[in-house]
Amino acid sequence: MRTDAPWTGVLLAGGRSRRMGRDKAGLVWNGRTLLQHQSQLLMDAGAQRVVVSGDYPQAQGIPDAVSDQGPLGGLLAVSAVLEDGPLVVLPIDMPQVAPALLAALAQAPARCAHYRGHVLPLRLALDAALRAWLAQSPQLPPEQRSLRALHAACNGTILPLAPGDVRLLANCNTPDEWAALAS
Repeated sequence: MRTDAPWTGVLLAGGRSRRMGRDKAGLVWNGRTLLQHQSQLLMDAGAQRVVVSGDYPQAQGIPDAVSDQGPLGGLLAVSAVLEDGPLVVLPIDMPQVAPALLAALAQAPARCAHYRGHVLPLRLALDAALRAWLAQSPQLPPEQRSLRALHAACNGTILPLAPGDVRLLANCNTPDEWAALAS
């Protein structure tokens, strides 16, 4: 499914993968690395282009300008190189997500939206206000530096998620979770 309104996919791949013990982007899912697979998922969903947040020169990845800021650090870095417009943010470790879920998220009539119970994937409208919030986020107390705080600051929308789709938003942070997901 492809959307009519142009949007950019942002693939969050800049984390340290501490619990996994190795770089998640290099894990293989259905014969491709997660970096390749997730990028293709975003394109299949209708992204006009995909930007990788993380130090991946082979994918023209954009490293975090401010380290240890989690997903907000990645969004801050990519916001510096992107034009205003809709984004769909997808983590590297969610390989089962359906392109239709990403496409529906891209079309949500909201500045910020995510599915009930899952802060990622996330739809954002990149504009001056979002850039300003991201720019000041490194100075926030740690408990206020989160995607949930961003969602609240944007008066975000929570979209319903069909019970059968919950499993599609499973992510993996440990070798055991990866093994369970990959089996």
